[in-house]
Formats: sequence, C-alpha cells, structure tokens
Amino acid sequence: MSALDLPPAYPWPEGKSSAFCFSMDVDAHSPWMWNNRHEVPQLLSHLEQRNYGPRIGIRRVADMLKRLGIKGSFYVPGAVAEAHPWMLPALVEAGHEVGLHGYFHELVQQVSDEEFSRVLESSIEIFERQLGQKPAGFRSPAWEMTPHMLAEVKRHGFYDSSLMGYDTPHSVDGVTEVPVNWATDDAIFFKFLGGGDPAPRSTASVLEAWVDEFEASQRYGTLFMLTVHDWISGRGARTVMLERLMERVIAAEDVWLATAGELAAHHRAHAADRDAVTPEIPTTLLEHPAWTRQ
Repeated sequence: MSALDLPPAYPWPEGKSSAFCFSMDVDAHSPWMWNNRHEVPQLLSHLEQRNYGPRIGIRRVADMLKRLGIKGSFYVPGAVAEAHPWMLPALVEAGHEVGLHGYFHELVQQVSDEEFSRVLESSIEIFERQLGQKPAGFRSPAWEMTPHMLAEVKRHGFYDSSLMGYDTPHSVDGVTEVPVNWATDDAIFFKFLGGGDPAPRSTASVLEAWVDEFEASQRYGTLFMLTVHDWISGRGARTVMLERLMERVIAAEDVWLATAGELAAHHRAHAADRDAVTPEIPTTLLEHPAWTRQ
C-alpha cells in the first residue's frame, strides 16, 4: 500500500456514503458589540443590518427547515441569547441543536486565556439558565483556536466545530472535531456592510459553487458542513437559494443529514480511533535548525 493511497472510506451510518450538516452562526449584533467595545458609535446602519437576523432572518430560515423536515445546529453567542431570551428555547422546541459561540463574538487574538475562560463560563451559565442544561458543542467566533481554548473545550466535555484539518469528523488532542469549511460559509460570498466591502456575489453563482461542493462531498465520501448566518442568509433570495440546495441534498438517498452533535456522537461511538491528531505549533522560522546552523 502506497503512502499516497487514500484512507478507507469514513464509516457513515445506515449505509450512507457521505454526510451533510446545516449550521447557523447566530451572530446577530454580537460582533458589533465586540468591535465597538471601547467606544460605542452613535450610528445605526451596521447595527440594524445585524438586528435583521433575530427579527426576520432566523425565523425565515427556521420556517424553511421546518417545511423540509431538516434539523440544524445553531451556534449562539451568549450576548445574543441574553438579548433574545426566546431564541434558545424556541430552537430546541423545534428540534434543533444549540451550541456555544462565544459571548460577544470575541476574537481569539484579542483576548487573554483568562478572559476566554471567564466568558466561556458566562456563556455556559446563560444556556443552563434558559434551557436547564449545558450545551454539547462549541464553535469559536471566526473559527480560530488556541491550545488553551482547546484544553477548555476538552475540560467541559464539548465537541468542537471550528477547525478544518480533515473533511470528516476526527479528534484534536482528544476533542471530537466536526470540521467546517470556508468554501461553504455564506459570509465570504455575501457579507456586505458597505464602506469598501466587496460587492456580494449573486445567489446563482453561490448555488452553483455549493452544488459543486456537494457533488465533490458525495464523490469523496466527506462531510458537507454548510454554515450560514442569521442576518446574511435570512434575506429573501438567499433563503430561496438555500431551499433549492437543501432539496437537492434531500433527494440524494446516500447522504446522511445530521446535526453536528449527532455527527460528534457517531464519531465517538464508531470511529474514535480514526484520524486522531495532536496539535503542534512549530517554532518560528528563525529558530529552525536550517536557519540557525553555523
């Protein structure tokens, strides 16, 4: 067997050959809060764009999922749950999974280890207060991770859905990882707040790109992790586009439609020893022997 041979196919359940997960990062106004944490501007445009998410966007997407019979994974910052106390209970009542996504959508590079641990505890507390139980999963704001964050996720027994070292579930330092993919995130195509941002892509071009991703996922037996945002894909034409994509996914009988929590549980039960990696951050180039040799 050559080192270049592909590994055996991932053991999806029920005779399925690939998997699909619908996820939403319910950022709403929380990134605005973080970006303006030192001084709050007396400006409404960006804030109102984001407020559209809890007012209309998440409801429109939830209605689409209900009609199609699909359960999703919704990652909600603590500040969003605090501002909209109806949200977590309503999502759970509808059969969806809810998970952690920071408190103020704080960015990893801008917080200390102590600050991360403190706001993580606050996030857990608001989920427990509103739902009576601790969530199962964590997704980092902006999909970044540090060794300290990973250790905290492990300490709490969460699965993680922030990294992309594989395109099937795996484990990173003992934490079950349900990987994401920038190519199937709506923000890189549609996010537009004005002021020099690139113009949003058309829904037709994004649908075509995501159909290509879906067909590749089927071909290679991987996980298609779709990630959308309440204030972005809750807009009319984008929700219609999502429905067209989802109808295609539903029609594929060999695809397992699952929440991230179901994917994590399946991996722990049936493939825990597969693709287990230990994260290592290399030393700087200037400390490398090839550079320092005399």
